[in-house]
Amino acid sequence: MQKLVSQNFKSLQGEITIPADKSMSHRAVIFASLANGKSVIRNFSDGQDPYSSLKICKQLGIDITLDNSTVTVNSNGILHAYDNSLDCGNSGTTMRLMAGILAGQNFNSVLIGDLSLSKRPMRRVIEPLLSMGADIQSTDDHAPLVISGKKLHAINYSSKIASAQVKSCILLAGLNAEGKTIFTEPYTSRNHTEILLEHMGANIETDKTSVCIEKSELAPVDIEIFGDISSAAFFIAAALVVPNSDIILRNVGLNPTRAGILEVAKQMGANIEILNQREICGEIVGDIRIKYTEELKGCEISGAIIPRLIDEIPIIAVIATQAKGKTIIKDASDLRNKESDRISTVVTELKKLGVDIEETPDGMIVNGQTELKGGCEVETYHDHRLAMSLYVAGLITKKEILINDFEWVNISFPTFENLFEKIKS
Repeated sequence: MQKLVSQNFKSLQGEITIPADKSMSHRAVIFASLANGKSVIRNFSDGQDPYSSLKICKQLGIDITLDNSTVTVNSNGILHAYDNSLDCGNSGTTMRLMAGILAGQNFNSVLIGDLSLSKRPMRRVIEPLLSMGADIQSTDDHAPLVISGKKLHAINYSSKIASAQVKSCILLAGLNAEGKTIFTEPYTSRNHTEILLEHMGANIETDKTSVCIEKSELAPVDIEIFGDISSAAFFIAAALVVPNSDIILRNVGLNPTRAGILEVAKQMGANIEILNQREICGEIVGDIRIKYTEELKGCEISGAIIPRLIDEIPIIAVIATQAKGKTIIKDASDLRNKESDRISTVVTELKKLGVDIEETPDGMIVNGQTELKGGCEVETYHDHRLAMSLYVAGLITKKEILINDFEWVNISFPTFENLFEKIKS
């Protein structure tokens, strides 16, 4: 599907409610399936990725019903073998978290994914799982993953990368392993897994960048999923760069391990205000007001903040085009292992719009402030975040742009365009 983006509006005004957080939706339905009792999950994400997790849990014998956006899970905490392959679709979160769970079951499983997911690296979870006694066969450390369930033992694992998916995989394996499993990462990645497992009664402790977990039984949960800050990022960026904009985003998750984009935006001088801050199941939630900011300035983004905004780097690059001076993004080489090589693809496509941007081995350098030209076609590379970032860029190009394969936005954000139409004035 091709999407034409033009500047047929004056500014962005009003307020919208951001769709449910995908990371939390994944974890809520998976963890509820491992708990003994009835869980109710309200405002479950309508993205395809969390639905992949829900579908696999049902295939593993869990009684799950979906009524509009409310998911009811009735489970005794016991999973059962599925006769066919378990299809994770495009979801790396589903594959990596389920690998940790299935490795310690008393049955065999096969995890598969679409073409894009089958190209993504799985060694990062296979290696520590093998050291726990798991039996996993793969194709050069890529899906399909053929998992022969085994009894697992605890490990003390130091990860070379800060990754919430790897951490969650090992903690979920540790939930069913003998002994204390300790996972340490160089920086703290998003910690939704630790917070929700603790909320559900797991024997889990966190000490700086290390997390320790022991075999635990999970209690059922009643939870309302808050808005996804990774989805909010596109509206934050748009309001900052579209002149005269003033919008409010309601009910957004503000977990410090996820809210790196807010830190960077403020460092750039952005006019952003947090309203109505509160706590839900151990998570910080609030409303965000964003106003157009003419005097944005470039900055360096590197080190410990990278895991807190890794998914938002494509849209941060768009903001950087409108910031005065140089924006340097470093220590983000893991971007090359996403749905696309997000370093190469972001640089390639923004150059088409006239951006002064340079690719580096572990990031990029954006020289602002740049007038975006447009009048061209851009590619998404089957990458939903790149597609949405290019849409936001198209809101400020001098001429309209045509985005090819825009349907990949539906992977994470089916209502993306509709919400933008609500605030265009």
